[in-house]
Amino acid sequence: MPSALARLTGAGWFAVLARIVLTFAFWGSGLSKLLDFPGGVAEMAAYGLQPAVLFNIACIVTLLGGSALVILDRAAWLGLGALAVFTVLTLPIVHHFWSMTGEEAMIHFFFATEHVSLIGGLMVAAILSRGRQRAGSAPSVSGLAPAE
Repeated sequence: MPSALARLTGAGWFAVLARIVLTFAFWGSGLSKLLDFPGGVAEMAAYGLQPAVLFNIACIVTLLGGSALVILDRAAWLGLGALAVFTVLTLPIVHHFWSMTGEEAMIHFFFATEHVSLIGGLMVAAILSRGRQRAGSAPSVSGLAPAE
């Protein structure tokens, strides 16, 4: 690896930025559901999730809580796992392209394949987090080792 790239990928700020970018879809969605709570409730109801208010609250807690754990590198494995399970559950609930036809099926197929790739990224992040913990070099926002 070129030395400039090694310095960049080894920098603590870059690790924080990577965790922010990795979780963007999750904390962005969580904030949206929180700031437009009635809209989030309507979204839950549209997908048949009842009671919609409780499902919206559960989504907000999962999306924001999981993202925070990852970004702050505190029990990142738990945050990554929660976000991965959340993403897996969106496939049969929201993106069930196999039960759709035409353009709608194609659009949801593309969303589903992107979700599978995102799940893979969360898995890699969990593996790397575990490797850093074993090596005792887990960078965090404050530069200190994560509290487990």
